[in-house]
Amino acid sequence: MSSPPDHRGSDRWWQTATIYHVYPRSLQDTVGDGVGDLPGVTQRLPDLAELGIDTVWLSPFYRSPMLDFGYDVTDHCDVDPVFGTLADVDELVETAHRLGLRVLLDYIPNHTSDQHRWFVEARSARDHPRRDWYVWSDPGTDGGVPNNWRSEFGGPAWTLDEATGQYYYHAYLAEQPNLNWHHPDVRRAMLDILRFWIDRGVDGFRLDAFRRLFVDRAFPDEPENPDYRPEIDNESFAVHPIHTSEQPELFDVVAELRRTIDAWGDHVLLGEVYVEPDALARYHLTPDRPGLHLAGNFNLLWTEWDAGSLADLVNRYEDALPDHAWPNWVLGNHDRSRIASRIGNAQARVAAMFLLTVRGTPTIYYGDELGMTDVIIPPELVQDPWEKNVPGRGFGRDPVRTPMPWDASDGHGFTTGTPWLPFGADAGGRNVASQRTDPASMWNLYRDLLRLRSDETALELGTMHDVRAQDGVLHYQRRWGDRTLLIVLDVGGSGGPLPPEGRRGTVLLSTNAARRPGRPAGARLGVAEGLVIALGPDHGSTPASDVPMTRR
Repeated sequence: MSSPPDHRGSDRWWQTATIYHVYPRSLQDTVGDGVGDLPGVTQRLPDLAELGIDTVWLSPFYRSPMLDFGYDVTDHCDVDPVFGTLADVDELVETAHRLGLRVLLDYIPNHTSDQHRWFVEARSARDHPRRDWYVWSDPGTDGGVPNNWRSEFGGPAWTLDEATGQYYYHAYLAEQPNLNWHHPDVRRAMLDILRFWIDRGVDGFRLDAFRRLFVDRAFPDEPENPDYRPEIDNESFAVHPIHTSEQPELFDVVAELRRTIDAWGDHVLLGEVYVEPDALARYHLTPDRPGLHLAGNFNLLWTEWDAGSLADLVNRYEDALPDHAWPNWVLGNHDRSRIASRIGNAQARVAAMFLLTVRGTPTIYYGDELGMTDVIIPPELVQDPWEKNVPGRGFGRDPVRTPMPWDASDGHGFTTGTPWLPFGADAGGRNVASQRTDPASMWNLYRDLLRLRSDETALELGTMHDVRAQDGVLHYQRRWGDRTLLIVLDVGGSGGPLPPEGRRGTVLLSTNAARRPGRPAGARLGVAEGLVIALGPDHGSTPASDVPMTRR
């Protein structure tokens, strides 16, 4: 099989990138108010470069009332004072580029704050020129909400504007009215925002809540979900959002954004797309009409952590992707439970090896390289509006947004004040300083994996083969030219024999620090161990008739 072209250093840099997701409130506070800021991110960029990442994605820092911590924007082209200034952004980008890092920003196209001047003008009168920049409806036939659409954060997705007698639509908080992307002036204004930040040197954007950009303007009721479980499910699950998500017009915007940003230079678009692999592939569109560079693949957030389920997911994803598309993998983010809380510390090490050896661009959530877990937040310290809207339901996202512990000091190197959210009880030992000096730590495992990934073209750009599960162990191969690597992951936690071809190979890296690289792999895989093994040219792959193979 011929190798694909080597894209390193070209305009397809995002294929070999490792994206590190920073929640700015929680990385580093430089002023002692307990909230992380942009100078703090700049201060920590050398630490991130030392770890081995090469791309930093920042959650929002724009001007905002902070009802949803920056996702309710009042000015997309300015910085909220809690985070710093535009000059701080410029310094951050300049420092990142000097260190060889790229910078992605969160782009929020779906909605604004209700305090944004656009919405203030829109709600001032029905005949205001900006009225149609948002989604409005007359009351329903009963005089109440127009239909049964539900907010992601609980309650109806409609709020009455009493002054004008109409309801406005909001997929999230009532203070986050949805923009109307059918309006050409909205499109132009939102594209101008992208250009503003590109002109300041940023390298791309993560597209927030991207599936929600359009709704069916006839406003029909959503079909009810017969499987809805009100005692445990998010209230929005009561209906199937077929009229408020992934409308046909969305894919025209995907193509428009791709054309626009490609014309502006060497940048990337990463979409937040919570869908199964078959649906995910649609966001890449076609070779002649390309879509997103990277369609965010969140399937690991809900796939059962067992070898069979993971093998099935990898194969379904690889089979679904069109040939011109490139995969993306995500283990955790600012909205979902941390990986170490979901599957435990031992398997979190195995998951790190999976993330950084499977084909595609990986996304690392800050703190996962320490094995940080969800932190229990006392009711009096809750910050998340979702938890406040529906308390006690476990939907709150504060537990996964707690500050980064850099050392064992009182403020853990994050702040000299009171942190905006509490640290985990284990922060005294689970911090960067302590793990940096421990060869067996999670931090050093991530660093070693990132170094290996950078050194091995087979891991960065190689093809994917022989994905299979056997007795709780996940196997797959990565190939580039004559170089073949075998990855073997004990997902079941029982260990077991290595496949015959692996026994003759050389260990490049193990999740078990006691197993030394450069030695023969031997006969067995340890309990909860992951191995990257270099196979010789006569390794003899598993017969295709015995295992499912990807098309690549």
